[in-house]
Amino acid sequence: MAIHLTKESKILVQGMTGGEGMKHTRRMLAAGTNVVGGVNPRKAGRTVDFHDRPVPVFGSVAEGMDATGADVTVVFVPPAFTKAAVTEAADAGIGLAVVITEGVPVHDSVAFLDRARKRGTRVIGPNCPGLISPGQSNAGIIPADITKPGRIGLVSKSGTLTYQLMYELRDVGFSTCVGIGGDPVVGTTHIDCLAAFQEDPDTDLIVLIGEIGGDAEERAADYIRDHVTKPVVGYIAGFTAPEGRTMGHAGAIVSGSSGTARAKQQALEAAGVRVGRTPAETARQALSVLDSGA
Repeated sequence: MAIHLTKESKILVQGMTGGEGMKHTRRMLAAGTNVVGGVNPRKAGRTVDFHDRPVPVFGSVAEGMDATGADVTVVFVPPAFTKAAVTEAADAGIGLAVVITEGVPVHDSVAFLDRARKRGTRVIGPNCPGLISPGQSNAGIIPADITKPGRIGLVSKSGTLTYQLMYELRDVGFSTCVGIGGDPVVGTTHIDCLAAFQEDPDTDLIVLIGEIGGDAEERAADYIRDHVTKPVVGYIAGFTAPEGRTMGHAGAIVSGSSGTARAKQQALEAAGVRVGRTPAETARQALSVLDSGA
């Protein structure tokens, strides 16, 4: 099994005919992802050939869903059009929308996330690398060739650190890796993924990557203490950040001691999470937990 994305997922790509959409659709197909269509109202009715795989272009998400049974959309549209794209997908009733776009205005994100919640559409992102269930499906921009299927679940704010931990633990492999995005407002949280990994019988260990700013990791620690029985290993980016400096993602805002890496580490460790000081140390701790069977 996996969470949110499996080999059965049928994927539309909104913005497939643009430069980024074309590049990453090609990569998704190479990873074995079942991309069933693109969406572009101006190019509806055309077919795009990706080597030996023709992919039809539909005029709307609803049309694509009706024709293909798609249940996932990956959004590669400019920030100014992201609100409309996600709203369209939610109104069509798609189950999962993966919003890769960076630079989406926060008020737009708030609006389309509210619409999606009311329509029953899960959103991952915005400003995220997407998610991958290795050997099954890849929705977004995560490199598919740096790991393999396994029994670790990974949830991360940072795209770069998602890739690094995937590589560090490549010999063990992952059930699903989810990059939730680092914006102040995102559709899927650490807690959402923790709950899903807790219920997934093929996930034995969870790796949680956070970063300085906000209180998402502290809230995740509370959830882990009360609801997660599987072992969790964590890493917080920003241990060496200068005091009082705003760094990284738009969500990485530190005020006094609130939101610091040390405060997050203490909260997670109080919940029984092993927290590494570096990605490499975090990977070693994950391997140690797996080896011990803890």
